[in-house]
Amino acid sequence: MTARSRTIVEAAPAKINLTLHVTGRRDDGYHLLDSLVAFAEAGDRVNAEPAPRTELRVTGPMASGVPQGLDNAVLRAAALIGVTAAITLDKHLPAAAGIGGGSSDAAACLRALARIGDMPVPLDVLSLGADVPVCLLARAARMRGIGEDVRAVEGLPPLDAVLVNPGVPVATPQVFARLDHAENPPMPEPLPRWPDAAACIHWLAEQRNDLEAPARAICPGIDSTLAHLRATDGCALARMSGSGATCFGLYPSGTMARRAAGRIAEARPDWWVVATRLR
Repeated sequence: MTARSRTIVEAAPAKINLTLHVTGRRDDGYHLLDSLVAFAEAGDRVNAEPAPRTELRVTGPMASGVPQGLDNAVLRAAALIGVTAAITLDKHLPAAAGIGGGSSDAAACLRALARIGDMPVPLDVLSLGADVPVCLLARAARMRGIGEDVRAVEGLPPLDAVLVNPGVPVATPQVFARLDHAENPPMPEPLPRWPDAAACIHWLAEQRNDLEAPARAICPGIDSTLAHLRATDGCALARMSGSGATCFGLYPSGTMARRAAGRIAEARPDWWVVATRLR
C-alpha cells in the first residue's frame, strides 16, 4: 500500500522550554530568544489521508474550544504546503499553555502532508508561528533569534518529567508586554556535555526562564502549580515552560515522576497533569 492510499500518522509532541533567555528586542518589536528545547513523549497526533479537498476533524480530551476554521494552525499549515487531505487532529495538549501545542500540530501536519505529496517538508514556516521551525525538528534543540535559528543539540540525556497546567490560558503577547528587561545574558557558548540526567538538571537550575516572572504576575495559578511540583518527593527542578502556564518538574526516575503526577492529580483533579519523558 502506497503513502497515497493509506492514513499517515504523525506525532505532535509537547515542546518544553527547559530554558528561555530573552536576549534582546529588534526594532520591529520582536524579542530575541535563546532557548534549550526538548520534546515530550506526551502530545497530540495528526492523522491525514488524501482527499479532494482539505477537511479537519478535531477529537480527543482537549478538542473542546479548538478552532476549526482558518485560525487553526493545522489548516494554515495545509494551505502553506498545498496538499489536500482529510485531517484528524487528536488533541491531548491544552491550548495557550506554553508547550507549543498548536505549533507542534502544524509541524506534524506539514510532515504528514509532505509524505502524502511525496515532497520535501517546507523550511520557510516562520509565518505559521515562532515555534514551528523547532517543532518541525521535534528533537532536542537550541532555538535562537525569533525562532528561525534552530540547531539540534546532541547528548541531552532523557529527563523524567511531570507537566502540570492549572487550566488557565496565558496570552504570550501579554507576558512579553510585562517583561521588565529584554537585554539578558544568553546561555553559554557552547553548551556543555552532560554525562547524565543529574548533571543536566544541575546545569539547568543555573539557567532561567525570563518570562516566568511576568507570567506569574498575570496568572497567579502558576505560583500554585510550581509549589505543588516542588512539594513532591524527588522534584529536582520546577520551572515554567515557554510563556506559561504549563510548568514542569524534573525527577530522578520515571517511577518518581509517575508518583508525583498521581499526587498532584489527586490534590487538583481540575488541573491537567501528565508524567512523561523528555527526549
